Amino acid sequence: MQKTFPIPPGLDDFFIEVAELTRFTGKFFRNVFLPPYEFSEILKQSFIIGYKSLSLVAVTGFIMGLVLTIQSRPTLARFGAESWLPGMVAISLIREIGPVITALICAGKVGSGIGAELASMKVTEQIDAMEVSGTNPFKFLVVTRILAAMLMIPLLVIFADAVGLFGSYIGVNIMGDVGIRLYFSQAFDSLDFADVLPAFIKTFFFGFAIATIACYKGYTCKKGTEGVGLAANSAVVVGSLCVFIIDLIAVQLASFFMK
Repeated sequence: MQKTFPIPPGLDDFFIEVAELTRFTGKFFRNVFLPPYEFSEILKQSFIIGYKSLSLVAVTGFIMGLVLTIQSRPTLARFGAESWLPGMVAISLIREIGPVITALICAGKVGSGIGAELASMKVTEQIDAMEVSGTNPFKFLVVTRILAAMLMIPLLVIFADAVGLFGSYIGVNIMGDVGIRLYFSQAFDSLDFADVLPAFIKTFFFGFAIATIACYKGYTCKKGTEGVGLAANSAVVVGSLCVFIIDLIAVQLASFFMK
């Protein structure tokens, strides 16, 4: 008699969710190149995702650079290597800390906003009304937000890196006296093409994952008004988890191809 092994509770729901998310992603790629192109909506969403996140990203980036410099300085001073501080901070910020922390900030702010907005439109039947009026709601609501996130999150990461380096410069000068020209020349001299390019490329995937998951959670909301909060919460949690997974894969690929 053949033995059967029970499926762990929740595992079947997990695979169903992955399959539905894969179908949702495939629908995005089918619609992204089809007219009409909602350029005005993409610009509007770019303003919401990018410009309205600048202050939060600026504060976070400045604190990242400042704290990293203050925490690293005593260790380097112990070995007489304080001159390496600008290069170490620049490599740490641009390769890992800047992109990942900025993506997590965006997963919290942008992901929750998109998830809650689309979920509220779903439960109030606004999406159904758009279908009845002849508008393609998927193209207008989902495609535009994903494209805007893929455009804005890389720019936000670059902005966070720049502000973080300035914060590091302030941290260096708290207990020393280093000119801004000398500091940034030391920081940029330590950077290589292999440090900048992989870090920049993976930010597009961060934006794609964060917006796709948030749109999926909001667009497929089914539990009434209670589902709005669940959609926003799960969009943040799953989006943040995907940021770490993408970063892990990107690091492995970069170490393999940049040898």
